[in-house]
Amino acid sequence: MRREDVAPGAAVVAEGGSDDRFYVVLSGMFAVSQESLGARRVLRPGDYFGEVAPAMDVPRTATVRALTPATVASCDRATFDEFVRPLFSGA
Repeated sequence: MRREDVAPGAAVVAEGGSDDRFYVVLSGMFAVSQESLGARRVLRPGDYFGEVAPAMDVPRTATVRALTPATVASCDRATFDEFVRPLFSGA
């Protein structure tokens, strides 16, 4: 896992992007939005995001932007496939 501090207003992932990291919110708050639907939800410590792109092999489905100073932990696709994906498939 890689730890990253995020400044208020900074986007961690952008809708349509091609990166495939999985993120866990360690501190702060994030807004999730989609171009076609607008604001979707707010993420807080303990929440996660970024699972759709690596799990389904698709571009990012939403933009996640820090509302406050925040910190996330993330893992790459190989780590996601080995340790996280099984949690979503129930295996």
